[in-house]
Amino acid sequence: MKLKDLYFILICLGILSLFFVIEPLNTWFLEWSKAKDVRYFVLAFMKFAVLATLGESIGLRISKGVYNEKGFGIMPRAIVWGILGIAISIAMGIFAGGTFGFLKYFGLEIDPKLLSEQVIGVRFLYAFCVSVFMNLIFAPVFMTIHKVTDTHILENKGTVAGLFRPIPFGRIICNLNWNVQWNFVFKKTLPYFWIPAHTITFMLPKEFQVLFAALLGVALGVILSIANMKKK
Repeated sequence: MKLKDLYFILICLGILSLFFVIEPLNTWFLEWSKAKDVRYFVLAFMKFAVLATLGESIGLRISKGVYNEKGFGIMPRAIVWGILGIAISIAMGIFAGGTFGFLKYFGLEIDPKLLSEQVIGVRFLYAFCVSVFMNLIFAPVFMTIHKVTDTHILENKGTVAGLFRPIPFGRIICNLNWNVQWNFVFKKTLPYFWIPAHTITFMLPKEFQVLFAALLGVALGVILSIANMKKK
């Protein structure tokens, strides 16, 4: 570990600690996390824009030895991650709600309001089912879209203006390394990392689920750096 890595870690921990020591900041975060209006999605945007982009910077550090470089596009990545964060928070709500209906078909009827009062086995089964459905149905599409936007950002030299140019989806998708995308990203990270990780996510109180999912963006940055090294 180099000195710049230590500084990086200390800065991140310092910013994180503010949410614990500054009461108004802590209250604001919890209120918006529990909100049932647009504030919930604004906070989801902010969580993913910061944490998932941080993960990509860490991934760049692993693969190239730097946290940022010309053309990497920190700001465009943050914008994309914010938008994807809103999509993820919506997907989490859809799959979390739909799983209650699925389990009902098999005779396990759970009142969503009383989920936290269920025995650990029932809560684990529910969380595992939500994670499996979300990762097998939503995640592959999400990961592919993210790869397309990531490629688009790099092709436009990491500029914000370049991000808003028309994205040539067809060309980028045709030129993706599907060997890595399928054999590593889909076949290995989904069953061995994302399904277990999101099982933990859906066992947490609802107000912390999106935050934990965003924190997993740091792990995603590491996974992306490994995938890029495999591609090379």
